[in-house]
Amino acid sequence: MRALPASVLVVCGLIATACGGTSSGDAAADQAPRVNVGEQQTPADQPTADQPTAELTPTASPAESRTRAAKPLEGKVIAIDPGHNGGNYRAPAAINRQVNVLTKWKACDTTGTETDSGYTEASFTWDVSRRLTKILESRGATVKLTRHGNNGVGPCITERAAIGNKADADAAISIHGDGAGPDNHGFHIIMPKKIHGPVDPVVGRSSDLGIAVRNAYAEGTGMPYSNYIGRKALDYRNDLGGLNLSTVPKIFIECGNMRNAGDAAKFKNPKFRQEVAVALANGLQHYLKA
Repeated sequence: MRALPASVLVVCGLIATACGGTSSGDAAADQAPRVNVGEQQTPADQPTADQPTAELTPTASPAESRTRAAKPLEGKVIAIDPGHNGGNYRAPAAINRQVNVLTKWKACDTTGTETDSGYTEASFTWDVSRRLTKILESRGATVKLTRHGNNGVGPCITERAAIGNKADADAAISIHGDGAGPDNHGFHIIMPKKIHGPVDPVVGRSSDLGIAVRNAYAEGTGMPYSNYIGRKALDYRNDLGGLNLSTVPKIFIECGNMRNAGDAAKFKNPKFRQEVAVALANGLQHYLKA
C-alpha cells in the first residue's frame, strides 16, 4: 500500500499497463459476459389448444423453493473498497490534497505500489474486487463499491469511508497489496483503534471481522502470515482515514507484499486472484453469519 511518488511515475513515462491498466492477459477478465435477452419463441414453443398453459409453467416444488431461497448472505450489505485507482498517477495535485482523518492530515489518496514487472496495486485490487463482488452477489449480498473502474482518480480516503457509512454496510473491507522491502512477505489485516471518534463503537466488531477474514484467507490461499508487521497477521492502527471515519465494521487487508518476488508471482496469477476473492468472501460470510 506504500505509494510511489506521482512525479517519479510521470517522469519514468509509465504507460497504462504499468500504472493501473491491465495486462493483455487480464483483458479478457475485464470484458463483461454477453447476455442474450428476449429471444423470440418459435411456433413450436407456443401453447396450443390442447396444451394447457399451466403445464408449460410448472410450480416449483417445496424443495426447489427452499434451495432458491437459501442464499446465506441474503439481506446483507457489504462495502468493498479496491485500494487506489489506475489514473491516480495522472493527477498528483488531486491525490496529494490533504484531508483530515481525525488523528492527522493525510493525502487524499496515493498511486499505490507495483511489482518489479509493473503490475500495479490498483489493477490487482480492482480485479480481486470484481471477482469478490460476483461471489458475494451470488450468495445474496448487496455490494457497494467505492469505485467502478480502474482508469479514474480517487476517490479520497474520506469519501471511501463515507460510501460504506451511507450504505449502512454490515461489513466493509479495503483491499490492498503492500510495498514493503523485498525480503518481507506474507499478508496481514489492519483493524481500527479507538480514537474518540466515529469508529469507536465498531472497533470490537471490526476486530471480529478481521480475525474471521484472516483465518479464511490463510486457509483459502495458503499465504503465510506477514513476517514483518503485526502479530499473527493482525495489526491495529489509528492513522488510516478509511478506518478512523468508518461507522460500520471495517478492515484493510494487505494481501501480500508486491515487492517480494514470491508474493508478486502469486498476485499476477489469475487463479490466485480468484482464490483470494473466494477466501475473502468466506471470511466475510463467516463473520456475518456468526
